[in-house]
Amino acid sequence: MPLIMPSSHVTLHYRMALVVDGDERELVNTFAAAPATLQMGVGQWSPALEERLLGLAEGAAQEFEVPAGQAYGVHRPELVRRLPRTQVQAHCAAGAEPVVGASVAFPGPDGAVVHGVLTECGEQEAVLDFNHPLAGLPVRLRVQVIGVL
Repeated sequence: MPLIMPSSHVTLHYRMALVVDGDERELVNTFAAAPATLQMGVGQWSPALEERLLGLAEGAAQEFEVPAGQAYGVHRPELVRRLPRTQVQAHCAAGAEPVVGASVAFPGPDGAVVHGVLTECGEQEAVLDFNHPLAGLPVRLRVQVIGVL
């Protein structure tokens, strides 16, 4: 039976939830829908989540608890930036107003696009959080491995 290796293609059902004050807040659940397929090692999932899949066999079912800060890193305050609202507005879709909770794309220093989540929006300034949206949060992951290539 094939095992998940660092470069495998994996078809699986999964359920990912945040654990907040002992309660789960479901983020994704494919168990009632089509399964997902992911290629290990290309960044579709965080390395910490992929690491927990390594060695699982086709047909395996497993549940993992990933402590706060491990699944998607720690929340880094230096990645929360206060910018002029006009600069944020320039990166919104044409004619769209900045809305708290929206993701805004900016060109990064290496030319790659970086996304920030708008957390505050005033008349003069806006605050964007460039951390991964799940940074610093504990995650519970349940998987059912369907196929491994």
